[in-house]
Amino acid sequence: MKILKFGGSSIANLERIKNVLSIVKKASEDDQIAVVFSAFGGVTEDLLKCAHLAKENDLAYQALLLSLEKRHLQLVKDLIPVRKQSAVLTFVKVRFNELEDLFNGIFLIKEFSPRTSDYVVSFGERISTYVMAEALRENKISTHYLDAREVIRTNDRFGNAKVNFPTTNQLIYDYYSKNPGVLVVTGFVASTDKGETTTIGRSGSDYTAAIFAAALKADSLEIWTDVTGVMTADPRLVYSAITIPQLSYNEAMELSHFGAKVVFPATMQPAMKRKIPIYIKNTFQPEEEGTLICEKPENTKLIKGISSLNHISLLNVQGSGLVDVIGVSSRVFGTLAKADINVVLISQASSEHSICIAIKSENSDLAREVLENEFHYEILAGEMDKVQIMPNMSVIAVVGENMKHHPGASGRLFQALGRNNINVSAVAQGSSELNISAVIKQSDLQKGLNALHEAFFLSDNKVLHVFLIGVGLIGKTLISMIQNQLNKLQEDYMLDIKIHGLANSRFMAFDEDGFDLSSIPVPSSEDLPMDLTVFLNTMNSMNFSNSVLVDCTASQDVADTYERVLTSKVAIVTPNKKANSSSLENYKSLKKLSGQRNIKFLYETNVAAGLPVISTLQDLILSGDKVLKIEGVLSGSMNYIFSELSKGTPFSEVVTQAKEKGFTEPDPRDDLSGMDVARKILILGREAEQDLHFSDVSIQSMVPEDCQDIESVEEFLEKLKSHDPHFKSLVEEAKEKEETLRFMAVLENGKAEVGLKSVDKKHPFYSLEGSDNMILFTTERYHEFPMIIRGPGAGADVTAAGVFADIIRLGNYSR
Repeated sequence: MKILKFGGSSIANLERIKNVLSIVKKASEDDQIAVVFSAFGGVTEDLLKCAHLAKENDLAYQALLLSLEKRHLQLVKDLIPVRKQSAVLTFVKVRFNELEDLFNGIFLIKEFSPRTSDYVVSFGERISTYVMAEALRENKISTHYLDAREVIRTNDRFGNAKVNFPTTNQLIYDYYSKNPGVLVVTGFVASTDKGETTTIGRSGSDYTAAIFAAALKADSLEIWTDVTGVMTADPRLVYSAITIPQLSYNEAMELSHFGAKVVFPATMQPAMKRKIPIYIKNTFQPEEEGTLICEKPENTKLIKGISSLNHISLLNVQGSGLVDVIGVSSRVFGTLAKADINVVLISQASSEHSICIAIKSENSDLAREVLENEFHYEILAGEMDKVQIMPNMSVIAVVGENMKHHPGASGRLFQALGRNNINVSAVAQGSSELNISAVIKQSDLQKGLNALHEAFFLSDNKVLHVFLIGVGLIGKTLISMIQNQLNKLQEDYMLDIKIHGLANSRFMAFDEDGFDLSSIPVPSSEDLPMDLTVFLNTMNSMNFSNSVLVDCTASQDVADTYERVLTSKVAIVTPNKKANSSSLENYKSLKKLSGQRNIKFLYETNVAAGLPVISTLQDLILSGDKVLKIEGVLSGSMNYIFSELSKGTPFSEVVTQAKEKGFTEPDPRDDLSGMDVARKILILGREAEQDLHFSDVSIQSMVPEDCQDIESVEEFLEKLKSHDPHFKSLVEEAKEKEETLRFMAVLENGKAEVGLKSVDKKHPFYSLEGSDNMILFTTERYHEFPMIIRGPGAGADVTAAGVFADIIRLGNYSR
């Protein structure tokens, strides 16, 4: 014997109904079955809406009721042949005539009691089930339509009536004994001993199916719904949620208590007593296995699922007068119970100084009022503080029976939340270790769910969620590198990178599942217009764990958002120097915020592209060394220009070549001005723990005075030719001294100089060629022989490689 139940979403329209008919027909060929139906999708809500409109004397209920009637009549016409429609149409029409009279009564007396509400909503299941029974008969299935009010007996607690199981079980058994074949049963509805219509609470149709399964000692119960079983987490919040193959009854109960909407505790209770396995199946994917809920599932995972409750407030009852006082807890919970306030979670420290209670936010003000009344004298005496409320919280719970056999589950939970900078305000765990619950800010819920899901279900691979601003040469090169290395990262380093946001100066695009990187995605006019605020808001709303903003621009506007990004608990990786070379106060603020929030701010490529300059300097400082002097050729473009100049090529021609090769900015004056090098030496000085301001940097510009204000780049390059003799003379002067020209920066004694210098053959800078950079660190440890870092310091490839290295480094930090 098998019981099948189909919810409203499974029979919401003609196409879905036909799918259900096919499933039932196949099941009836293989087993003896009974089928339970909910109302057609959305009907219960519309019936209640009609009633409330009628209660408010709003005649709009009549149009809504007429629409419902037409919908049902049309389904009959679509499902039943014309020659057999008459009886079914009459049944439906009579029911809607009754509803019309009922709503008219509500309209006249302006009252809608729980008893009337149960009667109103019962029409949804009664009509849908009758129609489905007739449709099944037309599919050559011998059916018996059963109004569950005939066999399910309850008390008169309307809206959530309690079932009298001894009477109900006997009535069901007797009815089935006299009516063999396929029972088609109305879900949700029942009746009192007096014949009054009742409903059996939340997810009542599932409960009806479980009641019949237990009464008839069925071999299994199948709940057919619109999802493929119970998911490891809410798929609307967790992008990587998967179906749980098997659950124990207890695990399913815990998940359902904390928000899993597929199955509810009441549904399972009758089946649990009889140890009847429950299958959660997808009506739209009947071939899928779904989820099996049984007494002894095959347990392979440490936890089975992660669930949550929103709109929670924390109440803190504390005070020195509570310590060692017997009966405080009894008074607290007794007072809340009298006010009909349900407690979701309890946490109390062994010091007994405070009791932390989680309740629904809608009850928080009332809870505070009744508790402060109860402890009025203790508060007046200073033995207890006033009740504190923390609103806008969520409870997040990991559930699994295997946790009691494996130490470290709690550690993994707190580690995952902590690494995503999510604070835990309260914790609760029973000795059964079936459920570990934590209270966090509601704004952190999605990130917390994803962090825990990755920690427990995708622990072999850490996922970084990237939002990239700047899809120019560096950005495109970075995307290509990620694509080329992705398989290696996944297989060898257990790291996955997904790009969810892309933006250039004009457009932006988002993909919640991550862009396909096989062909480099670039935002275009088909996407959204670029709006930095909207981009950041969208990034935050996606709320992924391990999120990172990658800024591959030189934009001051983007740099100005870094504080907001770090505050949002999103890491930053960037070659953009504007933030770290801005005011000293802003630099320190970003560093402090990054440290306080434990959110990484990585900018290795601020200086010398992909060379390990920043990280090396940070390691020196961290190890206790002190920087005495920094010398650097910090501009690949400037080194290229003066290296080529020494070979005899005219200055204007060399600058043009550098521009064409992409070594300089689109306007070479940005490089020639020395501002770029000044920013870099400023950043290095600050990283060396020197309080440098931009005013502490002396800059010698290589842009002739009469070329500074020329508007077009072409005109500038043409005008530059007139200065070729000057630069030629500088080269010749250096050669006469057997030296060469280098555009370099020197930091010493809290002051920095940026400009053109002549160095001899003994100086390490003498041998530099092309676009190479070189940095010398003279420190207390590296005093006689400075530490030297040398390599390519310009170009999209090396800069993108440095950014990529920072992203990978961030992945390692997140483990």
